[in-house]
Amino acid sequence: MTNGEMNSGSDLREGLLSGSAHSPPAQVKRIGIDDMLRLHAGELGRWQLRHFVLTCAAWALEAFHTMVMIFADREPAWQCKFAGGCPPDNCGIPAASWEWVEGSGASTVSEWGLICGQRYKVGLSQSAFFAGCMVGAGVFGHLSDSFLGRKGSLTIVCILNAISGVVTSLSPTYWFYTGFRFLNGFGTGGVGLCAFVLATEPIGPSKRGVAGMSTFYFFSGGIAILAGVAYLFPTWRTLYIVSSLPSLVFVLLIIPFISESPRWYLIRRQTAKAMDIMRTIARCNGREIPPGITLKLDDEDDEENSKECSQVAESGSIIDVLRSRRTRLRLILMVCINFLCAIVYYGLTLNVVNLKTNLYLNVTLNSVAEMPAFVITAVLLDRLGRKPLGVGTMMLSGVSCSIGFFISGTGVLMKTIRMICGVIGIFGMAAMYNLLFIYTTELFPTVVRNAALGCVTQATQLGAILAPLVVVAGQSLPFAVFGGCGIVGALLTYYLPETMNKPLYDTMTGLEDGEGKFVI
Repeated sequence: MTNGEMNSGSDLREGLLSGSAHSPPAQVKRIGIDDMLRLHAGELGRWQLRHFVLTCAAWALEAFHTMVMIFADREPAWQCKFAGGCPPDNCGIPAASWEWVEGSGASTVSEWGLICGQRYKVGLSQSAFFAGCMVGAGVFGHLSDSFLGRKGSLTIVCILNAISGVVTSLSPTYWFYTGFRFLNGFGTGGVGLCAFVLATEPIGPSKRGVAGMSTFYFFSGGIAILAGVAYLFPTWRTLYIVSSLPSLVFVLLIIPFISESPRWYLIRRQTAKAMDIMRTIARCNGREIPPGITLKLDDEDDEENSKECSQVAESGSIIDVLRSRRTRLRLILMVCINFLCAIVYYGLTLNVVNLKTNLYLNVTLNSVAEMPAFVITAVLLDRLGRKPLGVGTMMLSGVSCSIGFFISGTGVLMKTIRMICGVIGIFGMAAMYNLLFIYTTELFPTVVRNAALGCVTQATQLGAILAPLVVVAGQSLPFAVFGGCGIVGALLTYYLPETMNKPLYDTMTGLEDGEGKFVI
């Protein structure tokens, strides 16, 4: 054998030995976020609880900015300056013959004389706030799905609310006040939807429903706290300052400890950042993500062709929702249901200032009274499902309000029965109002979730704008309108799909592929 042949054989043997010495490349398994949470990181552990509580504190801020109008725009008590008979109404008597008990700075009504023929301006400024909410919900719903993200959008709206709230307290005239309230509503419209999505997206599918329903405890708690703050600071300018500064405190002290949504990172094709958050969740929950496990969108597979789009950020808008027949129908139904729900919910609660009792106590009791509805809804949510619970609560509210319409008479018994009908109506609608957020979140994929939520929130604000017009129509007619809205809303809810224990899809393609062809 020649030396060349020997060297050739030696090289061949070395190559074979070298090849056998190396283990085959490790197989990377790519799974969705829901599977990652359920199998490895934990669906609702210590990390999610801390993140949920910190994020949902923003709901209390939304309650401050929304319900401050009850106290700032109230009509204070007045008295006659001179001895003698004092009429029950100050309209038609000389301005020099009476005065406000708490002084002209107690509220916007007393400072700018929004009584008698000017009383409509109170409703106008409140409608301006809700109109701002409607615009802001659409704008920030889109921005939080795109480049700004959930956390970035929440930061912006809180800063905007803090500034606009303080500026509102400096309003020199009524029209400046109304304009600043619109600006304040523009920011407030984005708070709830950004905080809700940011708080619930890192939670696993089997726990997400109960967690989502629990966000409204923070809103109701914020209303109760605001009642105490308003009692301590009875002048409207001071109240606006005191109720606005917590938004700035939230930005400085709480938002730095809140994480961006891993789902948003994933649809922006920042898988490494999404995995960093998932590892942090697992570590804090006492779990561990095995090596070789990484995340994927639900429209990707585990083949190499998924890498072709790995650097292209997924984005979507309300246009994408409307292009798909499935999501288009869902959006139309949710817009109508939210609109009807808002008319009933706000319509039944706006009479607080007309009860002629202790305003601060009434607001506190109303906020506490909504909590049993949240508890019952949270308990039944994962037992009955979203759809049966939604149909039942709206039908309960609609039927009770309809009964109230047919109850006539001015006696104590009849008034008591109508009051009970109203309480049952707001109980059912508060439960549905709570359910709608989690239902909307589960109906739409991550890439368009906040855009869809912003759209239905706009419908809610439109209903809130129209609710006062229903209330001033009379004593019996509002019950008829509320009853009709509740029953129609229940029928529309029947046509929504059930989402209990279904995956939370990331992309439009994933939604289309994951659900049956004939499922809406």
